[in-house]
Amino acid sequence: MKKVLLSVFALCAVSFVFAQDMKNGADLSDPDPTIIGNDSAAQALREVSVDRFEVEGSWNASISPDYGMITSRLMDGSPMAKEPLKGEEDAMDSKVLAVKVQFFRRGINSFYIRSARPIPIEGVTKTVSVWVAGRNMDHTLNLLVQDYYGNNFELYMGTLGFNGWKKLQVAVPPSPDGEHGIIQSSAYDGVRPGLRIVGFRIDCNPMLARGSYYLYLDDLRAITDLYDVENRDEDDMNDDW
Repeated sequence: MKKVLLSVFALCAVSFVFAQDMKNGADLSDPDPTIIGNDSAAQALREVSVDRFEVEGSWNASISPDYGMITSRLMDGSPMAKEPLKGEEDAMDSKVLAVKVQFFRRGINSFYIRSARPIPIEGVTKTVSVWVAGRNMDHTLNLLVQDYYGNNFELYMGTLGFNGWKKLQVAVPPSPDGEHGIIQSSAYDGVRPGLRIVGFRIDCNPMLARGSYYLYLDDLRAITDLYDVENRDEDDMNDDW
């Protein structure tokens, strides 16, 4: 009888923790930045804003002229479920980036949303997230990045087959040996930002790439490890000469 009661109590405790996580907005499918590339007990994880999509002309949209026409602009709006960063509650955040694609015909095609210049992220980036309204179309969103040496990579963020706003998040895989994969730091080549955001590529479902398609983006953020940055001695020189 005691074993049965203990089992019931344990099950209730697990259910309570799960319910609290879901209440707080946790998604069990989200990557955990605390264990991505964690080869040291010393970490200083911070969530930082990469871009809020508030400046006209800072992002450009493009598509092959054989596939269709594309336009982009800023519009008033914001996801209601989004929470402001701590200490930045008063920051300007009233716009979203709106993209409209007019397809000429069905086919296997993609379109791009690129920053006017690559956006550097200080520290070692663990995850990148962005709020998206994908209009429930089964296209896919890919994040385009450059590493420490300017090598280009793409990271799959997810499908756009959902209604309303949704935060899509992707983990940045650590380099296995410091020489392959996405390299964010090096002791041999001076000091520079570890990761740069280039933009996004949307791969279209051939059966759905017709007529007009609308896409909205807001609040591009990253969780980054700033331990080396915050613990650098003030009298230490920069290896950038």
